Amino acid sequence: MAEYRAPFETYKAKVVEVTIGKGDRAIKIGGENVLAFNQTFDQGDFPNSPKIALEVWDKEPYGWTPGCLEPVKDVVGDPAAWAKRCVEALGAEAIFLYLISTDPNEDDTSPEVAAETAKKVYEACGVPLIVFGTGNEEKDPLILTKVAEALSGENLLLGPVLKEDYEPIANAAKEHGHCVVAQAPIDINLQKELDVKLMRILPPERIVLDPLAPALGYGLEYGFSIFERTKHVGVIFNDQTMQMPLIANFSFEVWRQKEPKENEEMGVYWELVTAITYLEAGANLLVMRHPEVYKIIKEMIAEA
Repeated sequence: MAEYRAPFETYKAKVVEVTIGKGDRAIKIGGENVLAFNQTFDQGDFPNSPKIALEVWDKEPYGWTPGCLEPVKDVVGDPAAWAKRCVEALGAEAIFLYLISTDPNEDDTSPEVAAETAKKVYEACGVPLIVFGTGNEEKDPLILTKVAEALSGENLLLGPVLKEDYEPIANAAKEHGHCVVAQAPIDINLQKELDVKLMRILPPERIVLDPLAPALGYGLEYGFSIFERTKHVGVIFNDQTMQMPLIANFSFEVWRQKEPKENEEMGVYWELVTAITYLEAGANLLVMRHPEVYKIIKEMIAEA
């Protein structure tokens, strides 16, 4: 009987490796030359496993289910203490600081206050920090440039960078030594267009791609296809403008939907399925909220 040989393909291209943070607190994402979870039979290398960031707000959260808040419910009024608890109690690999209060429709927090909050969170948590504005193309550049300045040299991951506001944020990241998240609205062509513009300012190893990550039941299938196609274009077809790591920022989208909000047990499965789907599609960095789902996904990644 002939020996069975598993079919496999090898690719010459690979995902750019991006480092977030510095020194002992740094993490690396990307670097693989295979598709997600396909590094068997000597098919290729996946040097950096996917990483998970836990979501923290710069104000006391509203609309969160009890289970999402349980480990941190006594510290959510203090973003720095909240982030520290995520690391100490849950083992967070990174913190995703959502500056939701800066939105003009929220508290319209000033850039100076937002930067001070980000600095306190960074100093308290001891892990790499992802700092996100609210996608307001007028306010975000003011916020994120001030954050970049306040934590100059600390290699944060700043976003979202949009086609309408990429230039001032990218220039601030370049000047102060940070990485950025390039966000395009679930469209390969728009993503590539933004990447080309950003690469005139920043090298690929300082860019992470965010094609947007819809939740289960609200566009997940389309989100999966965009993530997968982005990875194919970069790894299989060697398009250097699409070879950066992917972030799947879905926690907010999952828990704002009707089903998870009305039934937390269902919400746990909702976030779990969403997370697994984007991992299979090639996400290198996940943003999550529920502590139990975080633990499950972290174990799954470790065992993969």
